[in-house]
Amino acid sequence: MFKLEVFFDYECPFCIRGHQNLMELLADYPQIEAVWCPCEAHPRPEQHGLHSDLLIQGMFFAADSGIDILKYHDRAYSLYHKNPVNVEDIDVLTEAFADMLDAGAFREALENGKFRKTQEDGNDYAYEKSGVWVVPAYRIDGKKLDSVAGVGVPKEKLKAFLDGAEKL
Repeated sequence: MFKLEVFFDYECPFCIRGHQNLMELLADYPQIEAVWCPCEAHPRPEQHGLHSDLLIQGMFFAADSGIDILKYHDRAYSLYHKNPVNVEDIDVLTEAFADMLDAGAFREALENGKFRKTQEDGNDYAYEKSGVWVVPAYRIDGKKLDSVAGVGVPKEKLKAFLDGAEKL
């Protein structure tokens, strides 16, 4: 089994496309397991649209709670890109995810910052330890596939990268 680290940010339009491409391709690679490594493309205090830190903290809450992480990803991307809401508002996020997780516990985790350090450590892991410059980015067994700024990663390049894992 190979572990594919997927570095992404819900606010990144290239990440939503990369997520869709990866989900289409992974079915053909049962020996590859995705490890979700969210990181902010534009961490605070930088101003570049709405920050995604609460969505990322929510992902860690969902994973910790045994929630289907792919459903969480779909909802989070939708909230940012398809049906935009204020993703910096805990009330809005609590309502948006209430049907899939314990809304009270979710709200409490976001309000008290239960996963803030985990989210900040994810930024450090991506940018300081894994050499990520632009998301989405992929790592598997020491090999890297990075996005081109303003372009992302074409599906064909991602497929070739996954094919390369089979040869390791």
